[in-house]
Amino acid sequence: MRRRRNRNFIPSRILLAVMILICIILLFTSYVSNFTSGPIHTIANYLFVPMQKGIDYIGNTVFLNSEESKTKEALLAENEELKSKVNDLTNQINTMQLQQNELEELQSIYQLDHSYGNYEKTGARVIAKSTSNWFNTFTINKGSADGIEKDMNVLAGSGLVGIVTDVGTHYAVVRSIIDDTSSVSGMVISTGDNCIVSGSLKDMTNDNMILFGNLEDTQGAVNPGDSVVTSNISDKYLPGLLIGYVTQITDDDNHLTKSGKISPVADFKHLQDVLVITTKKEVGDVGSEASD
Repeated sequence: MRRRRNRNFIPSRILLAVMILICIILLFTSYVSNFTSGPIHTIANYLFVPMQKGIDYIGNTVFLNSEESKTKEALLAENEELKSKVNDLTNQINTMQLQQNELEELQSIYQLDHSYGNYEKTGARVIAKSTSNWFNTFTINKGSADGIEKDMNVLAGSGLVGIVTDVGTHYAVVRSIIDDTSSVSGMVISTGDNCIVSGSLKDMTNDNMILFGNLEDTQGAVNPGDSVVTSNISDKYLPGLLIGYVTQITDDDNHLTKSGKISPVADFKHLQDVLVITTKKEVGDVGSEASD
């Protein structure tokens, strides 16, 4: 039985070759005879039109898939290129913003330098600070090798920041006027009355203020908005350095002195660059204040 089936079976390749030969003969006959109708034309329609449609469909599918693949690859490449450009532009913007901030900081320091042109100064960069949110104590990148000494006054913003308390070869520690242990002899410019300006981290946290007390304002002439500077009776702070502006003032229980709050002119949350006045207060020429 197997041998009989093998003898009668026609290989598919031969069958395909025969069909192709028949198709060629029919096409040739149609071309020579110029038949546009009749049985040959009908057979051609039945045979070749479906074949042509199938071939066209396969060709179009392959073309569309190829084009779609190319389009996806192009879009992915373009997307990666755009991402790279966005990252580059973002980095450029960040760099420009940092440069702008640094320029504004340097302009502020330059103006401050001119405001106190009668004092010798040197610039320094803040490199560390205390663990609190405020720059109540901080470290600068200059020390004894740069001529920095203990008790030198430090400026930033529009006025006084603090005083040098410790000096290393290439660094120095500054205690700012907002520190709880700080006490500065101040003077209200409009009246010439003296007071004691005290640091207060609590008040800085609550309303960005420091305190003043022992103000002998017998005429009631001191008002909110008046400027407070360092007085000439301090043994560590140079006179005339702007501390801040009076914001609140109240009578003390003794009815002889007044107390209140001052808004400092320096930004004690964002200190970056400072000026150290290398001229020190000459000790012994004036009286001392409660604590410096």
